[in-house]
Amino acid sequence: MTPYEEIRVPVAGGELAALRWPAGESGAPVVVALHGITANALSWGTVAGLLAGRVTLIAPDLRGRAASAGLPGPYGIAAHADDIAALTEALGLDRVALAGHSMGAFVAALAAVRHPDRFGPLLLVDGGVGFPAPTHLSPDELMTAVIGPAMDRLSMTFADRAAYRAFWQAHPAFAGDAWSPEVDAYIQRDLTGEEPAMHSTCRIEAVRTDGIGLFDDEVLSAVRKLPVPATLLWAARGLMDEEQGLYDEKRLAAAGLGDTRVEPVAVPDVNHYTVLTGGAGAREIATRLVALANTPGRPALEDTLRTTRAQPGPSGA
Repeated sequence: MTPYEEIRVPVAGGELAALRWPAGESGAPVVVALHGITANALSWGTVAGLLAGRVTLIAPDLRGRAASAGLPGPYGIAAHADDIAALTEALGLDRVALAGHSMGAFVAALAAVRHPDRFGPLLLVDGGVGFPAPTHLSPDELMTAVIGPAMDRLSMTFADRAAYRAFWQAHPAFAGDAWSPEVDAYIQRDLTGEEPAMHSTCRIEAVRTDGIGLFDDEVLSAVRKLPVPATLLWAARGLMDEEQGLYDEKRLAAAGLGDTRVEPVAVPDVNHYTVLTGGAGAREIATRLVALANTPGRPALEDTLRTTRAQPGPSGA
């Protein structure tokens, strides 16, 4: 595991926790990276290792998850977008490159629209481009359609960390060689409580509100209003490693991205999870993040990082 430090920054209602993987040299640029709907900051651990100190990577635990689980509502995509703007302001970051996976991609797009002076180019990873909700589904049915079995997990208990590991290792998306020390650290960050009734850190109310909020008009329209260019990396396979992913050529054609600032790029041989946590997907992301962060004319953001307003927590590895 690549070493990181934990920091906290002030946001509405309290403090947002974040992980910071520092660059190897002073003056390196910074990227802020956002996780998915039931994930946490360590989902970016594989990418952090492959960045190899070329940029500083900052990944928050979004409101209602992991070390930010104690932050109160209101939840929703707009609330997360405003939290990320507050994070960049607290750390003295200006025009920072922004990445997001799954729900985090929707947050990134909306953050860029709501706070156009704070963010630079975007990398959207298997998310950010949405479609109107089917009108015949109830909110709970809609949530099942959005994240499926992941919602059930939030109500489950586990005897210990080994049981939680076994649960995830049986997930089709992590079959074969998809498991790694970085994936293990990521899923263990989500577990809390005491044996034999440990449980996910994710607050069900937050996940439910955020999931339904993905279909808000403001969220769906964000990719059409981006003030900066964006790349959409889409995974060929889905959440359960099924052949149909969240996106394909037909769905993206229906989305009508031709008149937007979004460039779709397919990532073969990965699913919705491994596009971020697996070696091939993470290498593609890391390469693109370095390129985005070092776009000619962009400032060396690491020099502007004001840590005096961030409260350091314990370091991790």
